[in-house]
Amino acid sequence: MNTGTDAAMNALPTLRVGLCGIGLEAYWSQFAGLEARLNGYLARLAERLTRPGVEVVNLGLLDTPERSREAGRQCRREDIDVLFLYVTTYALSNTVLPLVQRAGVPVVVLNLQPEAAIDYAAFNQLKDRTAMTGEWLAFCSACPVPEIANLLQRARIPFHQVTGVLEDAATWREIEEWLAAAQVRSALASARLGLMGHYYSGMLDIMTDVTLVSIAFGTHTEILEVDQLSALCAEVTEDETHQRAEEFHSAFDVQSDCPPEELRRAARTSVALDRFVAQHGLDALAYYYKGSGNAANEDTMSSIILGTSLLTARHIPVAGEYEVKNALAMKIMDCLGAGGSFTEYYAIDFNDDLVLMGHDGPGHIAIAEGKTKVRPLAVYHGKVGRGLSVEMSVKYGPVTLLSVVEDAESRFKLLVAEGECVAGEILEIGNTNSRYRFPLGARGFVNAWNAEGPAHHCAVGVGHVAATLRKTAALMGLGFRQIC
Repeated sequence: MNTGTDAAMNALPTLRVGLCGIGLEAYWSQFAGLEARLNGYLARLAERLTRPGVEVVNLGLLDTPERSREAGRQCRREDIDVLFLYVTTYALSNTVLPLVQRAGVPVVVLNLQPEAAIDYAAFNQLKDRTAMTGEWLAFCSACPVPEIANLLQRARIPFHQVTGVLEDAATWREIEEWLAAAQVRSALASARLGLMGHYYSGMLDIMTDVTLVSIAFGTHTEILEVDQLSALCAEVTEDETHQRAEEFHSAFDVQSDCPPEELRRAARTSVALDRFVAQHGLDALAYYYKGSGNAANEDTMSSIILGTSLLTARHIPVAGEYEVKNALAMKIMDCLGAGGSFTEYYAIDFNDDLVLMGHDGPGHIAIAEGKTKVRPLAVYHGKVGRGLSVEMSVKYGPVTLLSVVEDAESRFKLLVAEGECVAGEILEIGNTNSRYRFPLGARGFVNAWNAEGPAHHCAVGVGHVAATLRKTAALMGLGFRQIC
């Protein structure tokens, strides 16, 4: 059973990137070799952008409004997700407008020179001033960008910029972040988020308008019945249950005090969950249900944690307590290959100046420090029933926290903090829990995070990915706030 995050990008839909260069037709007859040279740069860019999971629709070098208009139609036919507009030399803004109006997707303007600087000595030794002008025009990417920016702002068409050198590492780091952000946007727009059960009564912070979720993120929400999952549990065979219990021993560190019957219950529900997810084509799930008064449903919901943890590690993040916004946050982090485990404040360690964070229910076992323990719990605090639960710390090292926050001004915003997961004692209570240190210190982090008005849940992932999350918010028209 593959529970790693290394295949995260392979689990996502193919990203279709529209790419064009822009130039000025009048130059080609005036400056020998300039058009071919710029097409060569465009081809190098297309080659570097193309990789598994990314399909480049190369629209060519556009140099007239007519060609731009036809390229815009091609963007619609090819159903591109994002448009990279490569400014190769001076180009008229009327070459840009027909394209971006028809494409109707986020625009990233690539203001990229072929080299870091013109070789002034060699340039000034050219014998022909026409040749000198042609050489300069090959470096003239920056010239029309203000004109393009003016046009797009007046047309109320959002755009984003990368300014740099064509083959420079810093430039490509930024381009890769835009690609990853576009991949998140595309994945959410095609995702199916299952909502099973109902909100945890009284948690006003997590209640949200799922219609607005679909509008802002493009995500389809499917309302699901716990009864169906319970019915699927009843159909699981003993052989299937036994096989899944054996898989548990491979995926988890099952503690010796876990009753065999509890392992069988969890295994049966896990098999049923896989079928449930497959039947509904789910890419994420938020759930909560007591099941009180219905023995089958109570049995199902009290044995769900191991199965949901496996799903989360297989790129189908599962959030408890019907936390719709946090299921989205977990999916975003998963799309970035960072994981995304359900978490909230546990306590503050003022002696070590760090924050303890974790949660009961599913954990992202693929980003655990070591093997995730399975422990029996005689009571699920604040919930109905008892059964098995998972205990883990996130991998030590850099981490990013992400909260999808309902915001009065921008509908939703991404709230982000970068920190570090550090080694040390954790609470051995059968829940996910970790020790996090932040540049602001424990007090500073808690105050700054709370000031942004998040729900009490967030998603934690490995690595520092705030720069990509900022670009994700920009492409999706969401608010963004990074506190550290």
